[in-house]
Amino acid sequence: MKTRFSHITFLMLMVTLLTTGKLRAQDIHFSQFYEAPLLRNPSLAGIFTGDIRAQIVYRDQWNSFTNAYRSGSLNFEYKLPVGGTEDFITAGLQMLYDRAGTVSLTSTHLLPAINYHKSLSSERNMFLSVGFMGGMVRRSIDQSKITTDNQFTGGAFNPAVASGETFANANYWYPDASVGTAFNMSFGKEEDNNLFFGVAYHHVNRPSNSFYRNANEALHPKWVVSGGVKFDLNDESFFNLQADYSKQGSASEVIGGAMYGYKFGDPETPDYVLQLGAFIRAKDALIPALKIDYNPFSLGFSYDVNVSQLKTASQGRGGFELSVTYIGFLDRESSSKFKIHCPRF
Repeated sequence: MKTRFSHITFLMLMVTLLTTGKLRAQDIHFSQFYEAPLLRNPSLAGIFTGDIRAQIVYRDQWNSFTNAYRSGSLNFEYKLPVGGTEDFITAGLQMLYDRAGTVSLTSTHLLPAINYHKSLSSERNMFLSVGFMGGMVRRSIDQSKITTDNQFTGGAFNPAVASGETFANANYWYPDASVGTAFNMSFGKEEDNNLFFGVAYHHVNRPSNSFYRNANEALHPKWVVSGGVKFDLNDESFFNLQADYSKQGSASEVIGGAMYGYKFGDPETPDYVLQLGAFIRAKDALIPALKIDYNPFSLGFSYDVNVSQLKTASQGRGGFELSVTYIGFLDRESSSKFKIHCPRF
């Protein structure tokens, strides 16, 4: 009991400290960040109870006062044991789509990932993971929707006048890469409690981020520190805490919170699990969240209540998110169901 109390106290303190920082990150982000693990850290691939996992997250932001920002994430992961060892490998794929603003600034990401999990315990309940993710990103813009000062003559807008913009192409591609490492373990009498901690470094190659192809306009590298713990309160209920700290150039973002879960039916094989909680994106939004687990699927819902300086214009309304997750085992002799104890957050 004393050990459990120490874990709870430490994690609550971590979340409290992490939710006191600044917010203004450059990359696409999700309020249900815990449902997009590869965007947090490529070494978080494979940290789930199952052989395969597929996740979709859709975000619709700021419809109340401007053209909506719409973002979508799709990731897939597949685990394989390494020979007769206690290690395993996870191959993954992260796809990301984002469309923003009047000029339809669009980003499309296609990023394969690979992660090696080294067992640190003969009981197969403690792992150190190293992951890499890299691929191509396409950015585009609708030039026909661009208006500039050059097109305002005599106080009136004249679309026949050239905009004055000089970039030749309305789209371009660039390579992008990320690396990360993470530690995860199961603990407790029945190995039902889980925790992880990880650090990732995104945009390792500092890709050019300019329609003018200006090499000096490179995308800043981003550090992400992630942590989480899931612990049982009793046979039927548990807490799941998650937090991220991101630093990109002069911008930083902090998000963290907790979900309370309750199992309906047999605790060993529940009919379904209901999770309810809230997260805070520091100086930006309060995020109530709901998740329903109905094996092998999970549905998640969240909504940003804007508390930043934009709250007057947005009337407190921010972004709605929907997530769908599938986790399953394969019918094979090498299934991880009988080989490892991996957390299911």
